Amino acid sequence: MKRFKLLLAAVAALQVAGCTPPIMPPDALQASLHEPYMLNAGDKLRIIIFGQDALSNVYAVDGQGRISMPLIGAVDARGLTTQGLERAIEGKLRAGFLREPKVSVEVDTYRPFFILGEVTTSGQYAFVNNMTIQTAVAIAGGYAPRAARTYAEVTRVVNGDLVTVNVPVTTPIRPGDTVVVKERYF
Repeated sequence: MKRFKLLLAAVAALQVAGCTPPIMPPDALQASLHEPYMLNAGDKLRIIIFGQDALSNVYAVDGQGRISMPLIGAVDARGLTTQGLERAIEGKLRAGFLREPKVSVEVDTYRPFFILGEVTTSGQYAFVNNMTIQTAVAIAGGYAPRAARTYAEVTRVVNGDLVTVNVPVTTPIRPGDTVVVKERYF
């Protein structure tokens, strides 16, 4: 009889443990937080070409990951840092338009993040610097009544691969991330 009660308790413990998904250490995501920001579709960039006010403007990175500028046309931006894009623009301008171009690129508006699941208003929202999952939930109107409030699922592109991990709600997010707030069971 004692063995039966012990077995019953073990089965009950496994069932309850199965209700909460394991929270993975956010190592895969944390490593990507220390990498330089890579430009992608949806970013808006303030590009200043010193001494060339007609070329200086805010440019959007299109769906193909390019910006289109006067004189030099399309410039690939996807996967470059702002410094890499500066060098690419300088190279194109130097090849027949300006002698010593000096270019400055900064992110004017980051691409949005997405939040789904058990929040008041899921959808696409503007990214804010130093954002965590908790901040994202607040922007989305707060938790729904049945939301799991200790963890969420984050999907991010890391080294060209989509990575989806359950992480604590204090985990920082980046532009383009998709956050899914899961439903709690009890």
